[in-house]
Amino acid sequence: MTIAEIYELAIKMGIDADPRGKKGVEKYLARQKKTYEDLPKSKKEDFDLESHKNPYSDTRILFGGPKTKITKVMAGIDFDAGEVVLADRLNQKGEAIDLIIAHHPAGGALASLHEVMDLQVDLMVRYGVPVNVAEGVLAERILEVRRKIGPANHYRSVDAARLLGFPFMCIHTVWDNMGWNFMAEIFEKKEYETVGDVLDILRGIPEYKQAIKFKAGPMLFTGSERHRAGKVAVAEFTGGTEGAKEIYEKLSHAGVGTIISMHTSDEHRDEAKKHHLNIIVAGHMVSDSIGANLFLDELERRGVAVIPASGLIRVKRGKSK
Repeated sequence: MTIAEIYELAIKMGIDADPRGKKGVEKYLARQKKTYEDLPKSKKEDFDLESHKNPYSDTRILFGGPKTKITKVMAGIDFDAGEVVLADRLNQKGEAIDLIIAHHPAGGALASLHEVMDLQVDLMVRYGVPVNVAEGVLAERILEVRRKIGPANHYRSVDAARLLGFPFMCIHTVWDNMGWNFMAEIFEKKEYETVGDVLDILRGIPEYKQAIKFKAGPMLFTGSERHRAGKVAVAEFTGGTEGAKEIYEKLSHAGVGTIISMHTSDEHRDEAKKHHLNIIVAGHMVSDSIGANLFLDELERRGVAVIPASGLIRVKRGKSK
């Protein structure tokens, strides 16, 4: 495969698993094109034209020629300069790594992370929150994330890859969508009696079984295992980063009883507790590994070897349907 083929596969698989559905993604892309068309000519040259076909601003080829042939990748969750140097050392020992793939974004993909948070609006609508309420609640949080990310050293790892000549890409919301879809198929399509029942199923998933051994497995942040689960929502698995804490009240009013989250701050925990929601924090690195594994399995089926690194709990599954 080439880098371009891996990138295009990522976009396709991300859309296939997107909570908005294909029609929802098409509407989002249409809005992006309309935004571009409405810009004055002086601003059009700065517009990210890639957003006309890729709805995920945090999934990008960061360095390297799209036509470069790839036979082996090193993939993981967080890639900084250290991981780039590690890949170089492994190549010195004969590994022949052609591409490094990070989950968490870097470069322009990090600087524009806030742009993918619009997905959370549609996710909240899916769980019964009116679209105007979801947009209103998330608007300030999106701006907050933009301000927070602004001062970061976005290109540190990208520059390391460039200096060492390593093709580098990041696949963020795509993998999160795939992880969300995997979890939603398990937890949102049947009823569970208690929160403990939900936790038992979660702990049995191979990635989480391994994370428990690493002392980084699922935790109950609010509620009790004896509580009735009610409507279970995998509401905090995709959409860039943690959303607005005010959304818990809206989800509670919409009938959600239990939320499965990758990670939850104490501030968000307190708000969820106030509205009597059970919060299961599945774990960050392990939850990121779910979507990563589904994608990497597909790469391996297409003849690309994978070296897992940087917190990725690698679990291989059977052939895709």
